[in-house]
Amino acid sequence: MSTTGKANEAGSYAARRTLPLRVEVVRQFRRRRTLVMFGLLLALPWILVVAFSLGPAPTQQSTLRLSDLATQGGLNFAAFTLSVSATLLLVVAVALFCGDTVASEASWSSLRYLLAAPVPRDRLLRQKLVVALGYSAAAVIALPLMALLAGTVAFGWNDIRLPGTGEAIAATTVLPRFGIVIGYALVSQLVVAALAFLLSVNTDSPLGAVGGAVGLVIVSNILQAVEALGVVREFLPTFWNMAWLDALAPELDWSGMLKGASLSVTYAAILTALAFRRFRRKDVVS
Repeated sequence: MSTTGKANEAGSYAARRTLPLRVEVVRQFRRRRTLVMFGLLLALPWILVVAFSLGPAPTQQSTLRLSDLATQGGLNFAAFTLSVSATLLLVVAVALFCGDTVASEASWSSLRYLLAAPVPRDRLLRQKLVVALGYSAAAVIALPLMALLAGTVAFGWNDIRLPGTGEAIAATTVLPRFGIVIGYALVSQLVVAALAFLLSVNTDSPLGAVGGAVGLVIVSNILQAVEALGVVREFLPTFWNMAWLDALAPELDWSGMLKGASLSVTYAAILTALAFRRFRRKDVVS
């Protein structure tokens, strides 16, 4: 090859063109764990519909729980589904998408080949994080929307009834707030995503990264129940996870959601910065 040809070939390289987002999106979509997880998330609301249909009717109680009101309409059913899923199932989904993305490349011994492409380290990590967060967001959004559809088909479109008192609020008033509920659920999962991503950078075991993030949530939930900790519990990453219920109250209350969102974003920013710092210095041998 001539010297000019080599120069042109070398000059054609541009870091911004390496590992395009669409390539990473397709690669992650074809992964079996992606299809299985979305299949489970989309099937869960219909499984719950069958469970409520086969089970006995809820008994009358002075204090109503979300589970007692789940069959009162699509909005109530969606709120119940989100409440029982946010503490574990959605955590597992987010941890899986964000914790598996880098660690799986290392376990397959393909990470060093990506870097040899050559893909700059920061760009590789950024592209993978963006795609992982995209799939995590799709998971968090898909579940309540499918629950809203399944609940409406099975139980009708009625005004929402609030847990505790059973007070009814017009569906037209609550429906716009449901977007706030989903948005807050997304923000509250950022800390799980960031921790799983940090662990994914530090280990060659995808299971270790996913399990570590899920384990954090479990430990946080346990500590949250220890009332002796007092105000310290408010700094636990899961303490404000159910603050979205304030969006369904007669008077919209932002205080709990603002505290929870600021805490989650702060933790996520710190953990993500640590992930990038660690990956820049890591000796990639797999």
